[in-house]
Amino acid sequence: MIRDQQDNALMGANAEAARLFDQAVECFSLYRGDPVALATRALEIAPQFAMTRVFLAWLGLTSTEPVAMAGARALIAELDQHPRDQRVEAHLAALRTVAAGQWSAGARLLERYSSAYPRDFLALQVGHLLDFLRADSRSLRDRIAQALPHWSADMPGHGQLLGMYAFGLEECGDYARAEDCGRRAVTLQPLDAWAHHAVAHVMEMQGRAQDGIGWMIARESFWGAADNFFKVHNWWHRALFHLDLGQQEEALAIYDGPVREARSTVAYDMIDASAMLWRMQLLGMDVGDRWQELAQAW
Repeated sequence: MIRDQQDNALMGANAEAARLFDQAVECFSLYRGDPVALATRALEIAPQFAMTRVFLAWLGLTSTEPVAMAGARALIAELDQHPRDQRVEAHLAALRTVAAGQWSAGARLLERYSSAYPRDFLALQVGHLLDFLRADSRSLRDRIAQALPHWSADMPGHGQLLGMYAFGLEECGDYARAEDCGRRAVTLQPLDAWAHHAVAHVMEMQGRAQDGIGWMIARESFWGAADNFFKVHNWWHRALFHLDLGQQEEALAIYDGPVREARSTVAYDMIDASAMLWRMQLLGMDVGDRWQELAQAW
């Protein structure tokens, strides 16, 4: 049986499809590159490779974009027509639950599965995202904390796992441990935008705006690349630091530049833009016709 980088079975895969799957999962964990293209190619090479359909379905559901979510439901239906092992069955049960709108129940299904199979990196990554989207700070921390003892530092994905743990620690108010963990994560994997963002959260919560701007500038080449799906949110964090310091023009320049210059209609990006304009309005700033552009995009 062919296995992934964390030694989980990949039923229906061949060596090349498995390699592409591992690359897709890594791209997803780093929020960069094109995981859809990689996984789609793996499925073309190995049509019976069920975990690739699972992966693509999770991408669609966690995107929260209507078209992508509809595609995910079609993939879930397709899985009924293919051979499935225990791993696929566990993911499929959670996929069906989330697709039905029961996000908390789906997150709990993945948490129980991860307790038995703590090295399934995709299950941990998706579970962490579900915890994030539901604002479940306890699970953001403890889902990863329970898995970490089963990982070694040389396992692929260990750095990203530390980045997830850093964010969970921060969301539970454990700022010193969160910053230490986040810094270790980006040392192991400099491209981990999530770990970088966890440290930015710590600095925001501690009122360390100057430190925060320095942190963002020093690592911009890692988190600000064009193919980084998470770049708008990290730019949003930098703008927050400028607002904290009363540097309103700098914050507006970031809004007009990296946050809204592409006029993105991706929900995550529009949420960041909305949250930034709201803060500016509370501060009494003149935001001109920016609300109208954003409302039209919504």
